[in-house]
Amino acid sequence: MYFLRRPANVGRFFVLTASLASNTAFAQSSTTPAALASTNTSVPDDGWRYSLGFGVFETPKYQGASATRFQPAPIVGAAYGRMFFGSIADTSVPFGVGAFLYRDDYFRLGVALSYDLVSPRDTSDDFRLHGLPDINRTAHATLFGNYSRDWFSLVGAVSQDIAAENEGTTASLDLLTHYHPSSRWTLSVGPGITWGSAQYNRTFFGVDSEGNARSGLPVYTPGAGIAAFRLTAGASYILSRHWSLGARVVATRLPGTVGNSPIVERKAQMTYGTFAGYAF
Repeated sequence: MYFLRRPANVGRFFVLTASLASNTAFAQSSTTPAALASTNTSVPDDGWRYSLGFGVFETPKYQGASATRFQPAPIVGAAYGRMFFGSIADTSVPFGVGAFLYRDDYFRLGVALSYDLVSPRDTSDDFRLHGLPDINRTAHATLFGNYSRDWFSLVGAVSQDIAAENEGTTASLDLLTHYHPSSRWTLSVGPGITWGSAQYNRTFFGVDSEGNARSGLPVYTPGAGIAAFRLTAGASYILSRHWSLGARVVATRLPGTVGNSPIVERKAQMTYGTFAGYAF
């Protein structure tokens, strides 16, 4: 979405940015949903634009966990012309720096570099992980695109680990439909899917011979394939010229190859979030 000078759109910018920024509460992963994408169709203004805010989210401790954790998430976004830093809606980038390569009234294409702010998985997260290695934070290079009309948005991204942490490649696609019961309210819902490379799926869901010896879990070597199906639902409310509130629920299913991993306790994963902030 773009930063606009009209008060209502300034508020909407924050809520949609916040919906994406919530992903900084956990690592970039197969369960990470796209933003509640923009319904704006205006070309952005030049000059600096900013957003500040705060959210609280309940997420699984790791992909496949039955236990959850509460995670605070500060929300920061800034942009100048085609460049952006922080959490920007319609990019599928939780937190990073990047640029829009092309944009018009309906379509945006861009690139970004980002870094996990939270470790994807620690051995201490669950007893069944004892003996398995931590999954470290890493840097990602992402190519993203978004096509938006008044009532729907299609958000896609391809992301590659560029810091040699064996997190491989993911590709995600989300379709979100929008409903506006009033000028202040926006409701969004839609399905999404994530594909993971063999390296990605083995890092997050595999058990090698060394892990087998240390943890007692059976050796498991998943290949490339679908890493998540999800349904995202969200609501945003514009309080005033600058202030907005929002909430989001994401239901994720870990299918087939990844869902059958001995690491997975629960194939059905839920994420809840609420956030508020200020855009200027």
